[in-house]
Amino acid sequence: MKPPVFDYHAPETVEAVLALLAEHGDGAKILAGGQSLIPAMNFRLAQPAVLIDLNGVAGLDGIERLDSSGGALTIRAMTRQRTVERSSRVAEHAPLVAETMPHIAHPQIRNRGTFCGSIAHADPASELPAVLLALEGRCHLRRQGGERWVDAADFFTGLFATAIEPEEMLVAVELPSLPPRTGVAFEEFARRHGDYALVGVAAVVTVDPEGRCTAARITLLSVGEGPVAATGAAAGLVGEKGDEGVIRAAAETAATRDIDPPGDIHASVPYRRHLARVLTERALRRAFARAL
Repeated sequence: MKPPVFDYHAPETVEAVLALLAEHGDGAKILAGGQSLIPAMNFRLAQPAVLIDLNGVAGLDGIERLDSSGGALTIRAMTRQRTVERSSRVAEHAPLVAETMPHIAHPQIRNRGTFCGSIAHADPASELPAVLLALEGRCHLRRQGGERWVDAADFFTGLFATAIEPEEMLVAVELPSLPPRTGVAFEEFARRHGDYALVGVAAVVTVDPEGRCTAARITLLSVGEGPVAATGAAAGLVGEKGDEGVIRAAAETAATRDIDPPGDIHASVPYRRHLARVLTERALRRAFARAL
């Protein structure tokens, strides 16, 4: 199938993009990498009246780390996923992101797809929303005459839904620096490499000098209408060392209490719970080991 007729704009400045969004509102869609939007348009699942292409806008790509922001890592809107995957700065300061990137689709997709585009699309089976939530990142939104920051916990609002308003665009994502003695890990299971994961898990664990957990975050993908934080499982880790019993108990809590996964033709509810349990155990073992 082919998309219905739409007006196409290729602005060269962020200000021009924001002016178009202010003019057209809900009728406009932003085109970044297009790896999700274009197929949706071809199947007429998305039917924008106006398409705003960001590929010619100056100053919208890049990765930087500023001491003024406490060492947080900023990834701008048009930064390609392949650039993030290969970045030594990301590998050093956001290792969970670096570990996750090769799991996303295929190299051809990552060559065009953008980091922020995946965040804004908010596919519940996407890896990056879950990673953003696990890292307690935040999103920088701009509109004509204003801007705001939205924490990841408030950004994802439902199935393919975010806090972005019709006149706003996501211009960057900020990832805070990790505390000392913090370990991270990412796990997912897909039937074939590059397929959407049936379940995925991102884990972040911080320990004290004795190895006891002082903070933990566990998020899962493909188990709800967006990334799901396993708050009960994470709370059960605080004050504990990462022994097998503690990790198994946390994984059980994540799989049975923290999530309410859907069943579909790809995986039943019991199977998704099983995957959540196994993958959470694996991720927590590695995160604790790396924290130590």
